[in-house]
Amino acid sequence: MSKTSLNLVVVGHVDHGKSTVIGRLLHDTGSLPQGTIDKVKRIAKETGKPFEYAYLLDAFEEEQQQGITIDITQIQFQTKNREYVIIDAPGHVEFLKNMISGAANAEAAFLIVDVKRGVEEQTKRHAYMLKLLGIQKVYAIFNKMDLINYSKSRFQEVQTDLLQFLDSLNLKVLDFIPVSAFYGENILNQTGVMSWYSGKTLIEVLDSIEKNPDIAKQPLRFPIQDVYKFDNRRIIAGRIESGTISVGDTIQIFPEGRKTVVESFAYWQESDKKQKALPGESVGITVRDEFFNNRGELITHPATPPIVANAFLANVFWMGKTPLIKNKRYKIKLATQEVYGEVVKIEKVLDASTLEQFEDAEQVKINDVAEVVFSTEQAIVLDAFKDFSVTGRFVIVDGYDVSGGGTVAEKRSVTETELKGINITNHEKVLALHSFDEYLVYQGGQIESETRQTLYYLGDEVPLKGESYQYPDNFDILAVSEKTVISVRDGHFKAFLPLELFEFYGLPIINSDGFAITIANQLDFQQFLDEYQYLDGKNKANFYNKWLSFEKYHQLYFSDNYYMI
Repeated sequence: MSKTSLNLVVVGHVDHGKSTVIGRLLHDTGSLPQGTIDKVKRIAKETGKPFEYAYLLDAFEEEQQQGITIDITQIQFQTKNREYVIIDAPGHVEFLKNMISGAANAEAAFLIVDVKRGVEEQTKRHAYMLKLLGIQKVYAIFNKMDLINYSKSRFQEVQTDLLQFLDSLNLKVLDFIPVSAFYGENILNQTGVMSWYSGKTLIEVLDSIEKNPDIAKQPLRFPIQDVYKFDNRRIIAGRIESGTISVGDTIQIFPEGRKTVVESFAYWQESDKKQKALPGESVGITVRDEFFNNRGELITHPATPPIVANAFLANVFWMGKTPLIKNKRYKIKLATQEVYGEVVKIEKVLDASTLEQFEDAEQVKINDVAEVVFSTEQAIVLDAFKDFSVTGRFVIVDGYDVSGGGTVAEKRSVTETELKGINITNHEKVLALHSFDEYLVYQGGQIESETRQTLYYLGDEVPLKGESYQYPDNFDILAVSEKTVISVRDGHFKAFLPLELFEFYGLPIINSDGFAITIANQLDFQQFLDEYQYLDGKNKANFYNKWLSFEKYHQLYFSDNYYMI
């Protein structure tokens, strides 16, 4: 076996000996820096505690004095066969957020269980976290076998209990390894005290774990970070997350799925010129066809497309100050995409305090984990997390705070009753429109929108007039992010038209939020699209002030409790 590197996360209930297992492993393989053991012995003496191998993992003296692991500790060591990065994650409930961030890049996991105490609260919670993170190579390490006199029957009893819980999560454990970290039993060698056990030692299990496939050999995933204009060139920039891309490759750009060919890589000087780019590289490319591209789209090869959906099932870990609730608008950030969506169904919640599971709950509280169905206002490009971590992992923003994280389980279809707001479909795609929302501005200055729940089809009558808005009988709705124009004629939804085929003939145009777009001719329209494509945080206000008018189709009136736009 070549000297490759493997990332391993180690989790477990507090005091089950997780750090002791790793400390003993480092000690017995001679992987500790010179003087580390003497330093730990000095700290133990100063605190009046006996020497513990666990202290080798606690990098800060204040953590050693508390006797618990607080932060993520990453340890690099190697055997004769392979290099390792071991991620020691916190075990206390208040440190679960740190555990999530530490385990996110792991290829395999060790779940440490005190065989005397058995399967406890944190054991179950961390097992659920491993499922949420999509880690498929999970091994159960049954520690402190010396405290039960290396009993086979007790080992089997705890194994049965753990398997029963893991089966409810549909989480598979590849092996169960009994050890005594305190005495070093079955870490590197077996001494015969567990003659009934014929499996591998801990280090043998480590060396036998197969690495995930080389990301350069995986399908191409190239999220667009931005589009830049130099001279007459449009340069599509981003970071290659997996696969490779070369000049001459036929590529497909999602969510629309348009195909084109890579013509060149951008470079500053001749020495930077290249014909091929690898995972981890940030590059700029030019393509044969100048489509309207923007941040958030995903480039792949045609043979390995991603999932494009308006709804998906996700495993979510919630850290927000207020609960995650159904029918509330949240921002979802996935790779370089930012889309708005709502939770239309909470299928299952695991209470962080009691570990009780609830079906069809109404909310997800802080530190709870849940299975939920998200419906997004525009198509989102993603993958199942088990297939691609970068395009299968996302964060949830509530207001200005990152309040949760999740992984994609699968694509879902959303029923008509689960769609929120005004939606229009041509049976192939569903677009969410906020141009028919009623906006309420309370006297305190808080703005809220009142959204009706309706699904429209082509040919249906348009709600042209509301309490706070009125549109003409004939106009066009420009959904730029969806690259679609919806035509309204004689008060009815008439057609979906691809953005690149649309031509301006003088009819009013609004965006999907109801703002009038002040366009006088086709040249204006093209300039609007060009400026939109290169929007960034510095020029958004100028762009909106130049092109958008909210008051054109809306009116302002007051009531005793609020005034409405």
